[in-house]
Amino acid sequence: MKLCGLRTESDVAVAVEAGADAVGFVLTTSPRQIDADLARSLVAAVPSSVLTVAVVRGISAAEAGELALKTGVRALQLHGDYPKDAFDELAELPFQLVRATALGPGTDVRTGAFGEELLLIDSPVAGSGEQWDITRLKANPPTGKWVLAGGLAPETVVEAISVAQPWGVDVSSGIESSRGVKDHGRMREFVTAARLP
Repeated sequence: MKLCGLRTESDVAVAVEAGADAVGFVLTTSPRQIDADLARSLVAAVPSSVLTVAVVRGISAAEAGELALKTGVRALQLHGDYPKDAFDELAELPFQLVRATALGPGTDVRTGAFGEELLLIDSPVAGSGEQWDITRLKANPPTGKWVLAGGLAPETVVEAISVAQPWGVDVSSGIESSRGVKDHGRMREFVTAARLP
């Protein structure tokens, strides 16, 4: 389970203490964006048992790789319509790759199809908190280690897991008190709820 869009030392401390398996830091344009220097200091506070993930969108693979190296994360999430070439370009760098995409008519939902270690299936409007019709996954079920995202919250995650049967879940806006501001109570509630199934 990944708690994403963390921006402060206390966000990181609560995520780790609550039992998150991964934490995400957004490094490109978003209400949750932080710069590489802050990300690096937050990453340094995360124990090795928790995966640190840099999240980028709309920049080149080369820029994404540089940011990930600068911050010291252990994984890089390319969010959006990145081609397989982008993953090939980053394959030799010392971090895991995460392919994050929305479910479209031709979406390849096989984890590893682009050389990534993890596949994340998100809402068509990433980071919006909008719920989407996850029952569409039944017609084209993902394979391998894949993570469900998009519109999840403490109140909805149990049912979403039951319907979609993902390997993992990812949340950002569903654990916020306002856009880009994490609610530490909701972070704890989400982790507790997601552990139930």
